[in-house]
Amino acid sequence: MQVSTKFTIAIHVLTATAYFSKDQKVTSEFLAASVGSNPVIIRNIMGQLKKAGLIAVKRGPGGMAITRPLDQITFRDVYRAVETHGEEALFRFHSNPNLKCPVGRNIHFALDDILEAIHRDFEEDLSRHTLAEVYENTVRAIAG
Repeated sequence: MQVSTKFTIAIHVLTATAYFSKDQKVTSEFLAASVGSNPVIIRNIMGQLKKAGLIAVKRGPGGMAITRPLDQITFRDVYRAVETHGEEALFRFHSNPNLKCPVGRNIHFALDDILEAIHRDFEEDLSRHTLAEVYENTVRAIAG
């Protein structure tokens, strides 16, 4: 299993927004410079974060703002915003196991519950961490 870079970029975007938004307007161009990415990629991720209700984006002079306190935004919230489409399964099953084969006929029965438990545990682990942790670690690192 591998989580794409969209997850860490989204965490970076949210952390930078929290850090800089008090003193300046946060835009996709500004965030792209911080992330080291293309502004189009940042705008796409911002769109996903907005759709999930994690940020508000005001066109023109408004910039971007986080909609909840950082300790109320979990890694699970961010993961679900940028990596999945709602309740999408973590594991994708091959679609046509051979039903004439005894293993192929029973592989879903043997594996589905295990994969669902792993997915549930993964999301529970993500729920234990918040954006506040990342923000606090970042501020400590900046302070030296």
